[in-house]
Amino acid sequence: MKTTVISTLAALAMLAAPAVTPAQAQEPLRIIIEDGVIEPIPLAIPVFIAETPGAEQVAAEMTRVVAANLVGTGLFREISPDAFISRITSFDSPIQYADWKAINAQGLVVGAVSVGGDGRLNVKFRLYDVFSDAPLGEGLQFGGTTQSWRRMAHKVSDAVYSRITGEGGYFDSRVVFVAESGPKDARQKQIAIMDQDGANVQYLTDAASIVLAPRFSPNGSQILYTSYETGSPSIYLMDIGSGQRRQIAADAGSMTFSPRFSPDGSRVIYSMSQGGNTDLWLQDLGGGAPVRLTNAPSIETAPSFSPDGSRIVFESDRSGTQQLYVMSAGGGEPTRISFGAGRYGTPVWSPRGDYIAFTNQNQGRFHIGVMRVDGSEERLLTASFLDEGPTWAPNGRVIMFQRETAGAAGVVGLYSVDISGRNLRAIQTQTGGSDPSWGPLLP
Repeated sequence: MKTTVISTLAALAMLAAPAVTPAQAQEPLRIIIEDGVIEPIPLAIPVFIAETPGAEQVAAEMTRVVAANLVGTGLFREISPDAFISRITSFDSPIQYADWKAINAQGLVVGAVSVGGDGRLNVKFRLYDVFSDAPLGEGLQFGGTTQSWRRMAHKVSDAVYSRITGEGGYFDSRVVFVAESGPKDARQKQIAIMDQDGANVQYLTDAASIVLAPRFSPNGSQILYTSYETGSPSIYLMDIGSGQRRQIAADAGSMTFSPRFSPDGSRVIYSMSQGGNTDLWLQDLGGGAPVRLTNAPSIETAPSFSPDGSRIVFESDRSGTQQLYVMSAGGGEPTRISFGAGRYGTPVWSPRGDYIAFTNQNQGRFHIGVMRVDGSEERLLTASFLDEGPTWAPNGRVIMFQRETAGAAGVVGLYSVDISGRNLRAIQTQTGGSDPSWGPLLP
């Protein structure tokens, strides 16, 4: 296939895309991440310039993280530095566009790093559109401590990604999950938090009791999770910074689980099982009595708010099989939205409000899928022995989930895939991982 070069970095060939005419070649195009991309766009990412003595190592490490982030999306391909004709020796040196065109670089990322006398780290970068011989947007600058160099690399990655795709970035974010270790029949589970790429893992709980389903608050400062430390499932709210926690939605003789925050973080929706019946309840974190949202002999669980807080999607077996339903956040009669083959569960509303991700089980295989909020345009993105528990990146264009392998060992790990079903990749973690929850972009 012949690749047509057009004037902006957003010009990626699309599956089923019409031919690009010379007149159209001057029009800026946007990567549509729902569509399959034929070929990743080639980027040149020279090692960032160390503008002060002693900044060489952090400059090299930042370059490595930026490249790994962008290549990891599946939308970009890094050109080997061995192919470079020009060398970037100064942040403000004129760009020899002909040299970068000669190696088929469509984009060029130039960065510089300096360390001040007070130990503060300063990072700046520019993104160049090689074929239009011009920068793509203004240069940006970030500052922080030397310990925060990885965050600044994520910020650079987000800016590059956003300028090329037109979508919000997601690299400067964290994931809370259940870290799993030990054999399958004696597995230890701890709540852990990490950068979205698997780095900087911190453990928030010990392995003394079983913990499940941690969920980030909308501002990323708190988590909800389910613990069996009292012998039955109960919901806890934890402040990430201090580690302080408290039990919520406690009711004698009941079991509470599957909690999620409301979009404003002021309320928690969850499942409570009493007398053999499981319904959805809503608790205001500021106090007051919990409000019952469903009252049916079926099992209602795994609720998730719409981004505007007006509706809830959840799973229920009220139709005889496990299916997905949407109802008003105040309760009322729910509407079924899943009608494909098999059983559906663990729904979660996209932060953009356009899709609902879910787990589908059919004919012995598990899938992660997405559908529109009315149940239309359903598509399955993965298939394996056991895929479940999807969670959305902050930009609503990438999904992380857990995958377990077959066999007695039952190795469980975290994976991600974009909403086109492309770019399935494993997230490198120190231990096994399950029940991920992707937090918001860091402030």
